[in-house]
Amino acid sequence: MDYKKAGVDIEAGYKSVELMKKYVQGTMRPEVLTNLGGFSGAFSLKKFMTMENPTLVSGTDGVGTKLKVAFLMDKHDTVGIDCVAMCVNDIACAGGEPLFFLDYIACGKNFPEKIASIVSGVADGCKQSEAALIGGETAEMPGFYPEDEYDLAGFAVGIVDEKDLITGKDIKAGDVLIGIASSGIHSNGYSLVRKVFPMEKEALNEYREELGKTLGEALLTPTKIYVKALKAVKEAGITIKGCSHITGGGFYENIPRMLPDGARAVVKKDSYEVPTIFRLLAKEGDIAEEMMYNTYNMGIGMMLALDPKDAEKAIEALKAVGEEAYVVGSIEAGEKGVTLC
Repeated sequence: MDYKKAGVDIEAGYKSVELMKKYVQGTMRPEVLTNLGGFSGAFSLKKFMTMENPTLVSGTDGVGTKLKVAFLMDKHDTVGIDCVAMCVNDIACAGGEPLFFLDYIACGKNFPEKIASIVSGVADGCKQSEAALIGGETAEMPGFYPEDEYDLAGFAVGIVDEKDLITGKDIKAGDVLIGIASSGIHSNGYSLVRKVFPMEKEALNEYREELGKTLGEALLTPTKIYVKALKAVKEAGITIKGCSHITGGGFYENIPRMLPDGARAVVKKDSYEVPTIFRLLAKEGDIAEEMMYNTYNMGIGMMLALDPKDAEKAIEALKAVGEEAYVVGSIEAGEKGVTLC
């Protein structure tokens, strides 16, 4: 008996590392001090010593059951973008600049080409957010996961000068809410998605006229990364008073997280067009509107609270970097929470 006969192929692990190196190398920043394959990743903070009070911000998350769709489609090169997005968007929400990222892949069997494909997506997400992929772990766990399945999670660290932290404390009545468009469902609510749509390869490969693509393609659309978008707003000289990453829990759970006591967000549902995938999901699943807004991003992946004088300038800055943005509501005095009207 040996480790390979027990289900763990060390040689496959070595091959996975070799295959992923070309993707990882493309994410490097000058501050990275170590090479892939060591026991840890080192990142120099010397560049940021000019900040008044350099402050680290961090985020960790996974892709969730969206991975089940990837398994059925046998498509693994975009879920890494989702993993990075879920972490770095939270860092950007605090006003931070993502610095580096580490991934964790746990699988039933290490198929090196599949692992490399997953990591290619992680690297893509890191490049989009200008974060270095400085390390990770691939754990082969036979008997714990089925051979053709895996889990994917990650961890990111960013930095911000303390005075530039986005805390929401200065949000007040009269402020404007700007919504930045999502790319689709992103990476939340897939347990419900998988109950509504048939999770069979034939159904996922079916072209849907209303979507302009197959159902599987729509469901695997990667989560949008908003790091450059928020950076563009900041570089336009605009103070972001509050920022909410619309993830699991939708509008009702996430928007209040940026609000101080005594401030209530009022969102106008007709201020933008809800993407087709959400309308289709609600129709085929007979899901109540309130539940949709309490589960999904409904086409708005990031919500900003700004002084009203900055609204037009912010939308222009966002459009200049390819983002669709809308004035979707305002802040009123009242009990902390959200009103949809």
